[in-house]
Amino acid sequence: MQVIRLLLRVAFICNICFLFSSLLLWLPSPPQGVLISLMIVAGTVVAPPVNFIVSGWMAILLATGKFRTSGIPGWLPAANFIFFVIELFSLILNKR
Repeated sequence: MQVIRLLLRVAFICNICFLFSSLLLWLPSPPQGVLISLMIVAGTVVAPPVNFIVSGWMAILLATGKFRTSGIPGWLPAANFIFFVIELFSLILNKR
């Protein structure tokens, strides 16, 4: 269970980076730098696969009934799943 907790936290951080990188698209002159580049890569490249793995794992935990005994707060998988749906829509709408 420690691995899923770590992956949930990593996915949440990558989702925040995804949100930040999506907001950077609206700026007329976005800032540049190593930290900004890292956030863009974490948000656009790392977040969708990590969210896919975490969402699948959480679906298995919910189907088997082991989620209640895992000690994972309920808001974290829900937030990651909402971000996962938003990322899927974003990837489908922006396929170029």
